[in-house]
Amino acid sequence: MARAVTLSHVSPITIAAIKEQAGETPIVAAIQAQLQSRAVRTTKGGKPYFEMLFADSTGNFSLKIWSDSAMYEAAEKMADGSIVRLEAEWTQNQYGVNPNKLEWHHMDESAIADFLAGDPETRDKQDRDFAEIRRLCDSIEDPRYHALCAHFLIQLGDRFRRTAAARKNHHARRGGLVEHVAQMMRSAAALCPVYQELNRDLMITGVLFHDCGKLWENSYPEDGFAQIHGIHGEMLGHIPLGIELVNKLWNDLLETGEADEWKSLKPSTEMTRLHLLHLIGSHHGQYEFGSPVLPRTPEAFALHYIDNLDAKLEMVRDAYVQSNEIAPGIYDRMFPLPTNLVRPLAVFVPPPTKPEDGSESGHDEPQAES
Repeated sequence: MARAVTLSHVSPITIAAIKEQAGETPIVAAIQAQLQSRAVRTTKGGKPYFEMLFADSTGNFSLKIWSDSAMYEAAEKMADGSIVRLEAEWTQNQYGVNPNKLEWHHMDESAIADFLAGDPETRDKQDRDFAEIRRLCDSIEDPRYHALCAHFLIQLGDRFRRTAAARKNHHARRGGLVEHVAQMMRSAAALCPVYQELNRDLMITGVLFHDCGKLWENSYPEDGFAQIHGIHGEMLGHIPLGIELVNKLWNDLLETGEADEWKSLKPSTEMTRLHLLHLIGSHHGQYEFGSPVLPRTPEAFALHYIDNLDAKLEMVRDAYVQSNEIAPGIYDRMFPLPTNLVRPLAVFVPPPTKPEDGSESGHDEPQAES
């Protein structure tokens, strides 16, 4: 197939970079990505097409391959989990990324090994976030919550580090749950001194475990970026799975000698467990959003809003990067946000101060935007 630009020797960029750079004006670029899923759809006119979801360490995007496309037969033959190099002229609108003159090529073993190592910037950020999670868990004073968090990170830390926070919309990438949990922990640690009725140990523990069921709902294999669909995640969902996991880990600890020292602690070990389970069960905040119970404690309300805030701001951050400016300072709506975004207000920068002798300070200071 003829192409206007040869991309065989062009270094690939990430999916996140494509979403940041592509807009109404096409950019010519190559992406390395793994086929995460493929589904056959039908147009209103009854013609079949493929909806293919590709992923790398920074995120994912879907492509529609129409039945009259030259790539349709190749899409049909592509094996699940294939890692390919996608070359195209890329644009983007409110519905997502779109390729023109698309081609894909299978990669050699060396290129695949580099791809599976992940984007260095994303990997470094997730390493820092995991270290922050461990630091904040180590600061927990209640020995039961402290032991539970340590037990989880030892037993399931590797799986936790390759789990997404969602299938789409926010932190929908391998390791995204670590990023989400770390930021929520920072928020919880900052809010507890402000709202002193909050139990800090319970808040930090609740953040760690609120989405722990996603280790079976949104996890990834050790050697790829195609999200796993597991029967337990499909049939139960992450909230029941999270409650079951915490009970399992808790019972493990009760069988240790360390638990003998918990019998005299106040509040009781049973109430400590129950309050943590309530945070997991209520963190979606509403029945229609999947919570089997509504928030009934200060920590439950706080956790719900911290979770929602971090998810929403991640969506807003992505929307500013990906959406087109449809008018000065106004951006095209990006799903699932309910409306167009407006350019945020610039941070105020004080004007330079003059020395007492009346001379200029000699320092060039950035000026605030009007």
